[in-house]
Amino acid sequence: MLYKTFIRPVLFHFQPETVHHLVISMLKSFFRIPGKKWAVQTICGYKNVESELNIAGITFPNRVGLAAGFDKNAEVFNELSHFGFGFIEIGTVTPKGQPGNPKPRLFRLIPDKALINRMGFNNLGLEEAVQKLKKRNTKAIIGGNIGKNTATPNDSAVHDYLACFKGLFPYVDYFVINVSCPNLSDLHELQDEEYLEEILRKVMEMNHSHDTPKPVFLKISPDLNLHQLDASIRLTLLYQLTGIIATNTSIQRNNLKTPVDKVKAIANGGLSGLPLRERSLEMIRYIRQKTGNRISIIGAGGIFTAQDAIDKLMAGADLVQVYTGFIYEGPLMVKRINKAIAKYLVEKN
Repeated sequence: MLYKTFIRPVLFHFQPETVHHLVISMLKSFFRIPGKKWAVQTICGYKNVESELNIAGITFPNRVGLAAGFDKNAEVFNELSHFGFGFIEIGTVTPKGQPGNPKPRLFRLIPDKALINRMGFNNLGLEEAVQKLKKRNTKAIIGGNIGKNTATPNDSAVHDYLACFKGLFPYVDYFVINVSCPNLSDLHELQDEEYLEEILRKVMEMNHSHDTPKPVFLKISPDLNLHQLDASIRLTLLYQLTGIIATNTSIQRNNLKTPVDKVKAIANGGLSGLPLRERSLEMIRYIRQKTGNRISIIGAGGIFTAQDAIDKLMAGADLVQVYTGFIYEGPLMVKRINKAIAKYLVEKN
């Protein structure tokens, strides 16, 4: 209640991207104070062996993760691990640093509990991420979300993915291939079967050249048509990826409560938050039905409550990720979800 009543109203008076940078700076400063790690872990943490899950040789301490986009440059994953997350995804990382799209590029749709962003893979680049990851001091599972530079033509995109995969391999526990962000003008084309097959094939060849390959997930768009979704599933199985993350942000603007003129004024960008809840569930159910137990699924999109997370698990997800809900609901949501999932798993078994 403290967050929603006092903290969030203050933060929401400022531009979303300004608040984001402020929060990153505050996290860095706050955790330099002696005793703060223990205090936050005590308040926000929740450990339960029932919630542990082994996927592809990695034991996730719980089922709740932080999605990519919050810690683009691997600046605060150590600090964020104290808030109860079982895994944290950094990125999206591209080979070269790039500024992203012009500002403003992040918008709140408060009546819808949603965000629209057109950040454009803004990040400091692979080498900066590696230097930060070398300072890792958390036991939380760290994922690396990788993409291509805006200036890289799609015909050469595979080289960007390989460069990021090679560079991050020693420092992250799993990878996410991001070909589904709507905020680069031509990135959606990489979801087409021809482009996607080359990227997955080459990445998995590099992965299996190591003695101990890393889990690799494909992050998909909620806007895929049935043919594209089936192709994504087929290629995931063919090249033996660990699984699929469903879903990324959407270009759809259906049934929003925010006034139409405001939504139109925002224009392009990926919609995240509560409006994606049902579409994400629909895709998770379909993927699980088509694949059985052959792959793992990470459910993302519209998780605000413990029941939202449990619904994802019931639909077929193995893990869940939050982002927009974390911004609207505050840090204690992670503990609430973890407690509810632990109870659900005990009752289920």
